[in-house]
Amino acid sequence: MSDTPERSFLPHMGLDELISELHVRLESALSTRDRVHSLLEAVLSIGSDLDLATVLRRLTQAAANLVDARYAGLGVIGEDGRFAEFIPVGLTEEETGRIPVFPFGTGILAVPTRDRASLRLRDLGEHPDFQGFPKGHPPMTSFLGVPVQVRDEVFGNLYLTEKRNGEEFDEEDEAVVTALATAAGVAIENARLYEETRLRERWLAASTEVTTRLLSGDDTDEVLGYLARQSREMSGADIAVVLLPDRSERNLIAKIADGAVAEEILNTPIDMSDTKCGWVYRNGEAVAISDLRHANCPMLTHRGFGPGLLVPIGTPEHTRGVLLLGKHDALSPFNEATRRMIDAFSAQAAVALELAETRRDAERLVVLEERDRIAKDLHDVVIQRLFASAMTLMSTLRLIADAEAGDRVQRTVDELDETIREIRSTVFALRQPPPPQNLTLRDRVLATTEGAARSLGCQPGVRLEGAIDTSVPEEVGDQLLAVLGEALANVARHARASEVHVSVEADRWLTLQVQDNGRGISENGRRSGLLNLAERADALSGEFAVESRPTGGTALRWSVPLHPEERRRAEQRAARRSQRAGHASRRAG
Repeated sequence: MSDTPERSFLPHMGLDELISELHVRLESALSTRDRVHSLLEAVLSIGSDLDLATVLRRLTQAAANLVDARYAGLGVIGEDGRFAEFIPVGLTEEETGRIPVFPFGTGILAVPTRDRASLRLRDLGEHPDFQGFPKGHPPMTSFLGVPVQVRDEVFGNLYLTEKRNGEEFDEEDEAVVTALATAAGVAIENARLYEETRLRERWLAASTEVTTRLLSGDDTDEVLGYLARQSREMSGADIAVVLLPDRSERNLIAKIADGAVAEEILNTPIDMSDTKCGWVYRNGEAVAISDLRHANCPMLTHRGFGPGLLVPIGTPEHTRGVLLLGKHDALSPFNEATRRMIDAFSAQAAVALELAETRRDAERLVVLEERDRIAKDLHDVVIQRLFASAMTLMSTLRLIADAEAGDRVQRTVDELDETIREIRSTVFALRQPPPPQNLTLRDRVLATTEGAARSLGCQPGVRLEGAIDTSVPEEVGDQLLAVLGEALANVARHARASEVHVSVEADRWLTLQVQDNGRGISENGRRSGLLNLAERADALSGEFAVESRPTGGTALRWSVPLHPEERRRAEQRAARRSQRAGHASRRAG
């Protein structure tokens, strides 16, 4: 009787163990099924998109979810063997901001690449290649690194740390992540091919557009603006700046900008002697900058930009300028494919610029030849006929008995003499050679006033203020010189002045003022020259005024907008004036 309970207890113990073991195996089978199901879902999710950035982000997040890791990262390997890009998962924006630099792919992070095999550690700090964490990096212990291969190339490495349950990564975790990385290689290859094809198509379309615009006669600044905008969009940059040399070639000037803070950095100079920008301009080679905050680039250093790319516009033998691209995201530098594409795009644009300039030079030569022909006709034919007519009238004058008729003939002779002097002045201007290309606008203004001193009978006083050489576009500068020359010629012909003062000021507007102490404006005098100056101002949405001074003499003011916002406002005012004039004309009718 005493051993009956013992005999009944033993079978009961065996059954409990059997049930417990069965339960464990069922849980393991279910867990394995769930993980396989999750792995398949992750592979489908990664392969369902052709955008490379989206594929990489989904891959990193899927790996973290499959092994329940708190942190995950994907390092994309560049041509130099270091990380060209790093995608973190699990870090907040605040934690990311505390880390000064992203990983470079050295030390323990380079082991999966070097060995082409996964690395699983209970404590990564115990590995001999561990180099420590940068300042601001959260602490991490358990570690799993798996290479991601695309065909025979190691595209990057997946890193996972800190399992949420506090345990270390096991063999099953390693197998799951390895399977995910293997399947992801196909998706990454497809996304890369798609992205390269799309960028190549866009690059070809943009290059064709640049060439077409230039050869169609579009303004060079507008085409360079298109180059900057397309380069920024194709490269994923936040800012694009076209830097062109000043006339002295000692500084690069930010002539064109597109993107964030574009208006704030226009016309900013960069010294070429001791900067990366100057090196790229002199050597004609593209350069990638890891962090613009630490580069000698005053316009962007303090504005929070990270990775930068400097690309020469032109060939190594003839660099026309530098294209500067910058990103805010420090974890996403410019990759090698982007650098090659932007370099080729800027080189193509430079060839188009050369062709366009050659064409404009040919057209300019035709214009100069035509001007020379007109000058010869005016001198050899028109002036001689006018002179003969004046001589005929002079010989006829003594035969006229009526005093009033004689006065009229004399006035006609005087007007013929004045016309002959004006035509000779025009012939002289037509035969003037164009100014040397290396002269600054200041030099050309001074040369124009000095050249007019002989005809004026006095040396004009000149005052120049503002960034005349860097902020005034070439075509506007040419208009300024034409207006200045016409204004000084008018003073020489009509004013009989002993003092002439010229001032040029460049700020948001370019303003020319010419004042003299001569006779002032005649009420019934000829105004064709003044109308020409007014038309030049209207063509640039500017303003023109001329009036007699209270103290004697004439004051001329010619002003055109330089800043884009001022130009828009001037165009709006002109449109309103035109509209009011139209209403008044209809009411009068």
